[in-house]
Amino acid sequence: MSQNYKIETKCIQSGWKPKKGEPRVLPIYQSTTFKYDTTDEMGRLFDLQDNGYFYTRLQNPTNDAVAAKIADLEGGVAAMLTSSGQAANFYAAFNICEAGDHIVSASTIYGGTYNLFGVTMKKLGIECTFVDSDASEEEISRAFRQNTKLLFAETIANPALVVLDIEKFARIAHAHQVPLIVDNTFATPVNCRPFEWGADIVTHSTTKYMDGHAMQVGGAIVDSGNFDWTAYKEKYPGLTAPDESYHGITYTEKFGKAAYITKATVQLMRDLGSIPSPQNCFLLNVGLETLPLRVERHCYNAQKVAEYLQAHPKVDCVHFAGLPGDTYYELAQKYMPGGTCGVISFELKDGREAAVRFMDSLRLAAIVTHVADARTSVLHPASHTHRQLNDQQLAEAGVSPGMIRFSVGIEHVEDIIADLEQALKNA
Repeated sequence: MSQNYKIETKCIQSGWKPKKGEPRVLPIYQSTTFKYDTTDEMGRLFDLQDNGYFYTRLQNPTNDAVAAKIADLEGGVAAMLTSSGQAANFYAAFNICEAGDHIVSASTIYGGTYNLFGVTMKKLGIECTFVDSDASEEEISRAFRQNTKLLFAETIANPALVVLDIEKFARIAHAHQVPLIVDNTFATPVNCRPFEWGADIVTHSTTKYMDGHAMQVGGAIVDSGNFDWTAYKEKYPGLTAPDESYHGITYTEKFGKAAYITKATVQLMRDLGSIPSPQNCFLLNVGLETLPLRVERHCYNAQKVAEYLQAHPKVDCVHFAGLPGDTYYELAQKYMPGGTCGVISFELKDGREAAVRFMDSLRLAAIVTHVADARTSVLHPASHTHRQLNDQQLAEAGVSPGMIRFSVGIEHVEDIIADLEQALKNA
C-alpha cells in the first residue's frame, strides 16, 4: 500500500489485494492445510527456501492479509498475528530472550503483562526489573544490566493512563543497545504511531479498539525493521547465528529487515502455536475498516465524560490526558494531538465502597472484564485485572484501591452521562 494514503484509506484498502475474478471482500481461508503437487515443493517450504502456505499454524492467507494491513497502519515492515494480546507480548519478548536474560519494563502496564514479565517469564529464567516511566533517564538507565535484551512500555498505560514519553524511552533503549517494544493498544495507530518517535517493535491486543465489538480475542506484533540486530550479534544470537532447527539458517542474513517477524513465525509459532483462527482474523478485519470512525467518536465522548466527572462533587480525581492540567496533557499533545483513547480512570471521594455502589448502580454501562469496546463498560482494576498484585505492586502499577476504569463507548454521550449521574447518586 502506498505510504501516501491516509490511515482512513489504509484501514479499508490495505492487506487484501484481490486479483481479477477474486472476491472483493477478504475471504476466510478456513483450512488447516494447503496442497502441493510434488514432495520437493513441500520440502522447500519446510526448509524456508520458498514462500507459500502449507499449514495454518505457521501462515494462512486470511491471517496474513490482516497482518499486512496492521503493519501498514503502523508503518512497519512486517507483522504477525497471535491468538491474544498476551501472546503477542510474550512472543515479542521471548523472540529475543532466553534463560539468563533480563528485561526492563515500565511498571504502569496492564496487570496481565506485569504478571507475565514478573512471574511467568521468571520461571523460564528471564528476569524483569520494573521502573517508573516518569523517572529520569539516569534513574531508568540504572535498571539495565549487561544481559538486558529489551525495554518495554505502553503508549497509554492500562489502567493508570500514564502517557509514555516515547522519545525518552527510545533514547534509553538505544543507548543500551536494545530495542524499545511498545504496546500501542489504547492509542491505536490512528492516534499514535510509535515508530515515528523511535520505537522499534509495536504490539497490540487486537481484542480492543481494533476489533471494537468484543467479537474476537487476538494480538499483533509489528516490526519497524529499524533495529540493527547485526550490530549486536553476540547479544541476539537467535537472529544472527545459525538456527539448527532450520538447517543452519541465519535469519538476519536470509530475511534482512523481515528477520525478527520471520523468526517469530517459523520458530515460536511453530513450537508454541498461539495462532488466531482465520474466522477471528476476518472479524478483526471488519473492525479495522471502521477503526478511525470509532476512535474519533470514542475520544469525543470520553472528553465530554471526563469534563463531567471532573466537575462532579463526589469525584475526587479524574485521570484523562485530554484534560488540561492532567499530568500527561502535554505529552498527549505531543504524541497524540488528535486524541488519546476512550478510557478514563477516576476515583470517588468516599473510596472503594462508594466505587462498588456506583458500579452496581450503572444501567447502560456494563461491568465486564473488557475495555475499548463500542459499548460503554466499567471495571474495578484492584478487584479484577490487577487482583493478583499486592498493595505495593498496585501502587507501582498506578492502581489505587478506589480506582474505577471507565471505557466510554460510542453511544450518544448524553445517555452515557445520564447513566453516570443516576449511578453517582447511590455512590
